[in-house]
Amino acid sequence: MQSHHVFRLPVELLDTLTPRNLWNQSASENDTQQAPLPTPNPTPVASASKSCNICNAVNFLDVEEQRSHYRSDWHRYNVKTRLAGGDAVDEAAFGRLVDGLENSISGSESSSDEDDDDSDSDAVAALVSRTKHRRSSSPLDQVRAPAQTAVTWFHYPPSTQLGIYRALFPTGTTDYLAQLKEMRSLSAERTWTLFMVAGGHFAGAIVRFNQPEESEETTQGHKKKPKRPKPEMEVVKHKTFHRYTTRRKQGGSQGLNDNAKGNAKSAGAQLRRYGEQALRDDIRNLIADWQEDIDDCERIWIRASGTNRKIFMDYDGCAIAKGDQRLRTFPFPTRRPTQAELTRCLNELTKVKVSHLTEDALRAQDEAYIASLPKPRPVPAAAPKPQPEREKAPKLSKEEEALRDKWDRLLDMVRKGRVEPLKSFWEKQGESMGGIDVRIPEWAGERWDTLLQLASHCDQEEMVQWLLDSRADPTVSVSPHEGDSQEQSKSDRRTAYDLAHNRSVRDVFRRAAGDHPDWWDWFGAARIPSALSREMEDDREEKKKVRKKGLKERLKEREVKSKERASSAPSPEPSIPSPPPVQSLSGPQKLGGSSGAAEGVMGLTPEMRAKIERERRARAAEARLKNLTK
Repeated sequence: MQSHHVFRLPVELLDTLTPRNLWNQSASENDTQQAPLPTPNPTPVASASKSCNICNAVNFLDVEEQRSHYRSDWHRYNVKTRLAGGDAVDEAAFGRLVDGLENSISGSESSSDEDDDDSDSDAVAALVSRTKHRRSSSPLDQVRAPAQTAVTWFHYPPSTQLGIYRALFPTGTTDYLAQLKEMRSLSAERTWTLFMVAGGHFAGAIVRFNQPEESEETTQGHKKKPKRPKPEMEVVKHKTFHRYTTRRKQGGSQGLNDNAKGNAKSAGAQLRRYGEQALRDDIRNLIADWQEDIDDCERIWIRASGTNRKIFMDYDGCAIAKGDQRLRTFPFPTRRPTQAELTRCLNELTKVKVSHLTEDALRAQDEAYIASLPKPRPVPAAAPKPQPEREKAPKLSKEEEALRDKWDRLLDMVRKGRVEPLKSFWEKQGESMGGIDVRIPEWAGERWDTLLQLASHCDQEEMVQWLLDSRADPTVSVSPHEGDSQEQSKSDRRTAYDLAHNRSVRDVFRRAAGDHPDWWDWFGAARIPSALSREMEDDREEKKKVRKKGLKERLKEREVKSKERASSAPSPEPSIPSPPPVQSLSGPQKLGGSSGAAEGVMGLTPEMRAKIERERRARAAEARLKNLTK
């Protein structure tokens, strides 16, 4: 069979086509117990086109019978069942369903009152919901509905199938055969717009499909010279360009990389960002120039990724609306956007697919496909767990917010050891905060109880000194915490002195105990081992100096002893080097030295070798002059 253009199918061929549906065929086979598929009767050509694709391809004798069928409850029930993902039933099965319903559904073919229509629609809805509930109650018996393919197929007797892409038809079309005939009978010229963008490459075109011209009659017995036939389609406008937007051998646009990893600061990244902006502006300017032609187009085909799709729509003054019914995507893989690729895709869309399979082969193919569909697994209905209600954070008043802000500032200054800012802050806010021994509130999230404990834990020596001079209580014990281990919780109580990590901070506590012994119970409740006075510190420093001095003296003694040992040891007699053998100069001498000189110049450049050779010759000449003067 020769290839056909989708808009130039012969009328005789269209009249013999019947829609082919996998599920309709499987349902009819089950009802007829594997009976062979009926072939369309070639004699009544018009009756083959009067059928209902929803109700298992039921054929009608005339248009009135077809219209009455569309108004029947059987057809309405099948339409709603198909939309819900179920299978259509034949008229006998529908009658059994009606008998099982308490409120019988009356035929709606002769009903014209609004009340009758409402009752019928309610009854159909009740029957659909009942069937849906019955189908959902046994998930093991149902078969997952196959995904809708991109091509719809028509049967042409005796064993030929024609395929056309569904995207060519209007959105929501179910009667593809009627739409195909309508497209063939349309006398006006149709135009399409095609856009492709990927990897910085863009290709766009506006294409016009010409209608076939009828052959002109002869006039006065003379035939007119036949005109040159119009091509099936012609390109009205086209444009391609390219911008640098993706890194070579890596892929991905610069915008996506910036969103994922942050803005790169390389020169190439800046060039790619500029290329993306220039590409977006060029495409939008081109669409604005073609806007009049785009408004008259029947279909708008766009191949673009999620980010590139925003170039064509959803911006101020866009020529293509986001929800435009004319928008389509290419239902097959495409390559790099070029003018040749647009032509290939256009031919692929408009060319009718042809296959030659017998009825037995089609039946075997359908059965194998149905058997390959997996059955859905039953989902156990788990009881929903009651979710605990989250406690809403209480709303704070302005006074509470101000107090929390003060505490945040105070704790931050203590942690960082900022003594001077803390002094000025405490002069103004000390009394309102509760004094130097105030407990840190729980909402602050701090592990320690007092400011002195926090400063000691952070090893802030000057801050601890200022707090102790301000009469901060060192005897306050650390309260147990949830994160403490059992051994730590069972041990003795800890105070601010125990939280210090280094010796300098602990010396601050001991020095304060020595200076002010009557302020606190330093050696009992504060757990300080002993006081530290100025005399004790001076003695400790003196001991350090003596120890260092002793170490230096011992090192000097070791050096002196090592020198004495070296001087007392017998020194070896100096070896007198033997003079080199004197070569006799009597007789012929070879310029350039002995043979060993050649080994000394190995690996040198030719310039260095020439320089060394000149020096050797000069020395040889000097030696000869000395011999002559003797």
